[in-house]
Amino acid sequence: MDFIKLPEEIEKRSMEIISPHLDGLNLNEEETKVYSRIIHAAGDVEYAPIIKIHSAAISAAKSAISAGKNIFVDVEMVRTGINKRALKKFGGEVFCKVADEDTKNLAAAEKITRSMAAMRIFDRELDGSIVAVGNAPTALFEVLRLAREKNIRPAVIVGVPVGFVGAADSKAELANQNEIPFITVEGTKGGSPIAVAAINAILYMLDKSRGK
Repeated sequence: MDFIKLPEEIEKRSMEIISPHLDGLNLNEEETKVYSRIIHAAGDVEYAPIIKIHSAAISAAKSAISAGKNIFVDVEMVRTGINKRALKKFGGEVFCKVADEDTKNLAAAEKITRSMAAMRIFDRELDGSIVAVGNAPTALFEVLRLAREKNIRPAVIVGVPVGFVGAADSKAELANQNEIPFITVEGTKGGSPIAVAAINAILYMLDKSRGK
């Protein structure tokens, strides 16, 4: 069987296949890159009409990364997938507290998920940072609560939790507010690879070497 072997050619062909599915969405060049990376990560062109990007989200994320701001995530899968080498060039790091002892203790005491507890512990550290939620709707709900009740303002929220309980509702709440720029997808789809794809697409706009 003959098949494409070079990574660059595989990527090029993938983007060619994705491109027609973005027609009519009125995307600018940077939005097209984020949409394409998300669809490529999912292997699912049905993402095209359900991706939602706030008009200021990409520029806000680029500014935050360039200023050395950190990225706070809900689960280790998101932390692992983000191109930390590229982020470090700008002075930022990725933090996940889901497995920390203080997070476990708070979650048990408050009877909440550990991802939710982690965001509560991060608290003011989220101000001006990037928040990426790829798995836990409860973490996204908590970040939005902190924004609403404590005026905590991340630079941008990439909120794409996946699943059938709370995921669609948390993302709808994110998309229905206009105080914090966001990247999200509607409905039950999403997941850690989607959050990673969105973040890495923006990192690649700033660092063409992809950290290699």
